[in-house]
Amino acid sequence: MKTILSAFFTVSFLLYSMAGIGRVVDDNQTGDQPEKTNLQIVSSPELLDLTSNWVANFENQHPQQKITISTLTEGTAFAEEKLYLTTLQPKFVLEETSWKMVVGHDVVVPIINSNNPLIPEIQRQGIHAEELALLVSENPNWSLVLDGVAHNSAKTYITASEQIQAKLANYTKMEQAAIQATTLASAEELIAAVQQDVNAIGFCRLIDILNPEDKTFASQISILPIDKNRNGRMDRFENIYQTPETLTRGVWLGKYPTELSGDIYAVATSNPSQQVTIDFLSWISAKGQAQLVASGYSSLSSREMTANIEALIQPTVQLPPGNSTPGLHLGWILAAALALVLVTVYRLVRSKQEDQPGIGSEDIEMTSAMNEDSIEAPAGLFYDKTHTWAFMERDGLVKIGVDDFLQHLTGALTQVKLKDTGDKIRKGEKILTIIREGKQLEIYSPVSGVIKAQNQSLLSTPTQLNTSPYSDGWVYKIEPLNWNREVRLLFRVDRYKEWLEDEFTRLKDFLAKAANTNTLVFEHLVLQDGGELTDNVLTDLGPDVWEDFQTKFIDTSK
Repeated sequence: MKTILSAFFTVSFLLYSMAGIGRVVDDNQTGDQPEKTNLQIVSSPELLDLTSNWVANFENQHPQQKITISTLTEGTAFAEEKLYLTTLQPKFVLEETSWKMVVGHDVVVPIINSNNPLIPEIQRQGIHAEELALLVSENPNWSLVLDGVAHNSAKTYITASEQIQAKLANYTKMEQAAIQATTLASAEELIAAVQQDVNAIGFCRLIDILNPEDKTFASQISILPIDKNRNGRMDRFENIYQTPETLTRGVWLGKYPTELSGDIYAVATSNPSQQVTIDFLSWISAKGQAQLVASGYSSLSSREMTANIEALIQPTVQLPPGNSTPGLHLGWILAAALALVLVTVYRLVRSKQEDQPGIGSEDIEMTSAMNEDSIEAPAGLFYDKTHTWAFMERDGLVKIGVDDFLQHLTGALTQVKLKDTGDKIRKGEKILTIIREGKQLEIYSPVSGVIKAQNQSLLSTPTQLNTSPYSDGWVYKIEPLNWNREVRLLFRVDRYKEWLEDEFTRLKDFLAKAANTNTLVFEHLVLQDGGELTDNVLTDLGPDVWEDFQTKFIDTSK
């Protein structure tokens, strides 16, 4: 794979050079000397050193191109023909007319000693933000964050980097000054301290703990797994910490806390058209990744590099009107034609070598019709991981129903099956069957109790679960048996919204795997919807997909 990527990037630059040759031939024919082409880059302050290194190395390899650098400030106007480099998403990035490309990553990781005797329990439970705050406070102890372990003092270290400390403070919701970790001058000192103490915890950049030769984790160093959805265990979709590759991919897919990760963006008013801009972006997406790593940031994955290069290859050859010359015409035609051939061959070879399906979860894009913001979630209710909700009324009965997320997947329901009044149910037991044209899903109870009333109107109008899931579409009224204990396991609306982000990640994982094993799913999801996660995505899929969704998505959450 590395050989193919190297060949891909090398030939890509040769193609651009061929186009340049065409221009030089033309200039020589007319007697003119080639002039330097200019690019103006506006860099955010924290990237000035990296940007300067990039520009110096690029100009050394491309002496015919000249780049000037200025600093991005709050008052900077967003102008055409300029390229902006920033680690933040400024307001103008969100404008419909703007263009952006990720050219690097900035990832902060908590690390532990691989010989820590508590590792099996750490890897089973994970550590969430509030628990991490306890480990960077005064008198940190593993027993504060792990169930069933003896008193075991921990020693916490952090590098002197202002950015790392700020990210940690942001994630743990602490004042930066309140962090009690021992500050060390360099990442090397921090790694050595963790290697020498089995109970130690350290905070540094991901790039700091990678062996440069083979891109593995440093000796005796493991990543402290983050329980992103705060449910007290590491779920399958959170299992991204085994290798640098799986972690990098997890960061890209949003499975790692955004507070501890960030991207380096190249931003412009529109899709770059100037050749110097395309050349520079292609270069930093490939050869320039070495300077990125040297500056302490994390490089793009091989897939991201390839995607950037492919996105920058111009699909058509734009010749100047009127007196276009043979040199320009031939150079650009050869460049475009060979680029397309190269991309095609690369994809074929890659698919043969890796023998992997053609769609990953990162290829599925969420839309405004189906994302966290499109899911209704009234305040005042309690939400469960089974995609149900509960609310205690004044008479002491608990009303329960199905959340808005599920109905967005199933589409209009055609039938429901209810339990009988008087039935005793336990939390996590099947309480409801929702059906669409013979395809069905079993729903589990968020609480334990005795059914005192059922919503009979659902039997004749099951679509109330779609149109009014929190009012007319309620399912049961239950006399609770253990409300005070079980309500602690449910989410309030803010936490539920955060958890939904992980559910969408799980959903994309499920759909990607289904598409790679089921031709009908692939045709529906990729060919029909263009890889976008649309509303009612399960509606037209077969009963086998619904069964898989039951066992691989719903059942794994209860």
